[in-house]
Amino acid sequence: MIRGLEPGRKPALLISECQRGVIERGMTDFPGLADQVEERGMVPRIAALAQQFRAKGHPVIHLHVAHRPDYADLPKTSLIVARSIKNQRMRLGTAEADAVAALAPQASDILHSRTFSLLAFNGTDLDAMLRHRGIQTLVLAGVSTNIAINGLAVCGSDLGYQVVVAEDCTAGASAETHRFMVSNALPLYSTVTDSSAIMAQIEGA
Repeated sequence: MIRGLEPGRKPALLISECQRGVIERGMTDFPGLADQVEERGMVPRIAALAQQFRAKGHPVIHLHVAHRPDYADLPKTSLIVARSIKNQRMRLGTAEADAVAALAPQASDILHSRTFSLLAFNGTDLDAMLRHRGIQTLVLAGVSTNIAINGLAVCGSDLGYQVVVAEDCTAGASAETHRFMVSNALPLYSTVTDSSAIMAQIEGA
């Protein structure tokens, strides 16, 4: 039994930053991350997990980042932000900000987009949106285990949600980084498991 997915619990699938400008080769400034996404076969697994959540009536929420054209609300405090501004990346309305084709939001899905912050909870209405829907458990998929997924897990746990990480539906900046995070950091504030175990429990709930 996966903690947080017991019968009667209300989970949501959060798909983090599976956007063309983040994980698609030829469009991203993070080629190592794109390589890991492809090598791990992450995208088809996320698509299958999302389809089961939809079939069971559970929310599928796409967490995207897309900056203002002038980048005016971005804090100039990190290398990632500096790189985005220098290279004019991930602006609202550009192809880079779109979801990769295999994970395009469906009609019943929720697209939650932010213009700033490395973390989806920071300065957004994500927590309120989840609470209004009665969500108790966050199932995390996407990228990256070393930044956004880890941030979601920490913030989600702090806010009182049970957090489940679908390890085979995630990737990090490198294989070594991913292994470290799922072995040493994420288990401290989430349940790390795989998509087949999650789907089996969702199916039986």
